[in-house]
Amino acid sequence: MDHFLYRDGALFAEDVPVAEISAEVGTPFYCYSTATLERHFRLFDEALEGMEHLVCYAMKAASNQAILKTLAALGAGMDVVSGGEYARAIAAGVPGDRIVFSGVGKTDGEIRAALSGGIRQFNVESEPEMAVINQVAVELGVVAPITVRVNPDVDAKTHAKIATGKSENKFGIPISRAREVYAHAASLPGLKVIGIDVHIGSQLTQLEPFRQAYQKVAELTEVLRADGHDIHRLDLGGGLGIPYTRSNDAPPLPTEYGALIKDTLGHLGCEIEIEPGRLIAGNAGIMVSKVIYVKEGEGRAFMIVDGAMNDLIRPAMYEAHHDIIPVAEALPGEEKQTYDIVGPICESGDTFAKERTMEPVSAGDLIAFRSAGAYGAVMASEYNSRPLIPEVLVNGDQFAVIRRRPTLDEMINRDTIPEWL
Repeated sequence: MDHFLYRDGALFAEDVPVAEISAEVGTPFYCYSTATLERHFRLFDEALEGMEHLVCYAMKAASNQAILKTLAALGAGMDVVSGGEYARAIAAGVPGDRIVFSGVGKTDGEIRAALSGGIRQFNVESEPEMAVINQVAVELGVVAPITVRVNPDVDAKTHAKIATGKSENKFGIPISRAREVYAHAASLPGLKVIGIDVHIGSQLTQLEPFRQAYQKVAELTEVLRADGHDIHRLDLGGGLGIPYTRSNDAPPLPTEYGALIKDTLGHLGCEIEIEPGRLIAGNAGIMVSKVIYVKEGEGRAFMIVDGAMNDLIRPAMYEAHHDIIPVAEALPGEEKQTYDIVGPICESGDTFAKERTMEPVSAGDLIAFRSAGAYGAVMASEYNSRPLIPEVLVNGDQFAVIRRRPTLDEMINRDTIPEWL
């Protein structure tokens, strides 16, 4: 469920007409719903009721500080994968003891910043990384809490570019080597082993891969405890998918996911961490664009819009589907049309949809890309010297620009001309 609905023929974001936002900020822009963000967080929090737990929002999905503060006010922790994300979380007022640091390539500087500023744990991805964390911790005179990310070799049955739990993926250590790696970690003076980490991929639409992975984690917990390790926290990652279409083939609900966690891991008495990102932010956001032209090609019509692949790269990068709807609802009985929906960038890949049948539009009309709240603004670029587009947050009948569109001068003036030119 989201809070982007038609009322009297106009698309609203909560209680604000989307066209009203467009008139003030221009197109294209991202628009997020506070009510949807809050609802989706609470679904996960309530799904784990009865277990000691922390829901750590995966910031890589959408990292605007207004979104982070909205979720932090509900008690969310944060899952970060870079020094920049760590700094964003701290700037948004999230305490270090609610920040989990994941990612395969943590640098010395990032580790030092997190240990100095406070961190809940590092999810360690490799033995070389473990050595660096130990070295930095010893230099700072602190002990770094860690989990080790194990790769369970489970097929998440998702897109190849977002699968992370198979043996050929770059993430974690093979679960078959876990005992020796944990033994080594326990021998290092700057580290404190507190748990296990696992994350098998993103946009999972079935529970069975989670079950397979968590059963392996449960077995490993017993083995490591028998070896003398204090395993009291299990970080289960994220990955639960969202419905990108309005079909009946919906992914499992957070309540079903929570029941699976309790069934497979509840007997261990561990604190549970989960790291949802897409399911919290995905359907909480839309991208709004304006139709520039409708062009009749040979055997097809092109809808050319002012949003482009640099603004929303998922269709070009992942062949991803987004429902696309007019901001002004079609009149009853109006015949639908079929379009290739494309942006203005000089790339054939700048295509949002091919042969998409939808309500007819004309130049100047507004359209909305649904389910664009996750991996939209955060993956945007300035390709073709196109400024990053605004982000807007709606709360009831109010809205605020939470990242403005830079001017062309601001964008160009970031360049520095060498003195010899």
